[in-house]
Amino acid sequence: MKIFWVLLRKEMRELTRNYKMIWMPIVFILFGLTEPLTAFYLPDIINSVGDLPEGTVISIPTPSSGEVLLSTISKFSTFGVLIIVLGFMGMIAGERKSGNAIMVLVKPVSYTAYIYSKWLAAFVLVWVSYGLGMISSWYYIQVLFNGIGFTAFVHGFLVYGLWLTFILTLVVFFSSLVKTPGPAGFFTIGIAIFLTFVSGYMTRTLKWSPGQLPSYVNEIILHSTWPDHLTGTIILTTIFCLAILLISPPIYKKKDLI
Repeated sequence: MKIFWVLLRKEMRELTRNYKMIWMPIVFILFGLTEPLTAFYLPDIINSVGDLPEGTVISIPTPSSGEVLLSTISKFSTFGVLIIVLGFMGMIAGERKSGNAIMVLVKPVSYTAYIYSKWLAAFVLVWVSYGLGMISSWYYIQVLFNGIGFTAFVHGFLVYGLWLTFILTLVVFFSSLVKTPGPAGFFTIGIAIFLTFVSGYMTRTLKWSPGQLPSYVNEIILHSTWPDHLTGTIILTTIFCLAILLISPPIYKKKDLI
């Protein structure tokens, strides 16, 4: 256990050294700020930059607070997921390729401690970045719009955070499975897209699929309700994450010995 905490501190220092601890929260905060500010000032922006005939009246319906927050989450679903994948796909594969992994693992360090310390460091950074982005969006929604219920916000925040955790766990798994970062990112994004598409198409058959989490967040935010199958989806997604983490060390060790 002592070795694990030593490795975790090393990983946190590494995230600071390569500036991920700085730029990743900043990017998520910018995503969180952009949507409510753009939605509120869009008519003024169009009037100021648009070359429109005199007397033209632009009428843009004001979106609801829930719609603005979901627009922010949509940004996280595209750019946020991409940032997580690109930021961590080389976490293990990159060190294996450069030879740094061998320098660590020849010491009395278990593969389990090695992988789990990396996952936990990335988990902390992702949740801090995502949390700051969501809080930024929620604050400006409260200021510029009618506001959104705190309970619905917290529920949506936690549920979507689980989806990002699932994506992160896939990144770590594939990074331990392959020897170069590129395939790890490709497989993770491919599975995320596949799960989202199939789950959206087969809503009844795959009602407990992790890919349903973003759609359940829509119901939580817009209707302030807890979807019927969300509890089962949370449990199943958590089990998937734990199972992936459980099999990652032995698979990495097997690959490392080949």
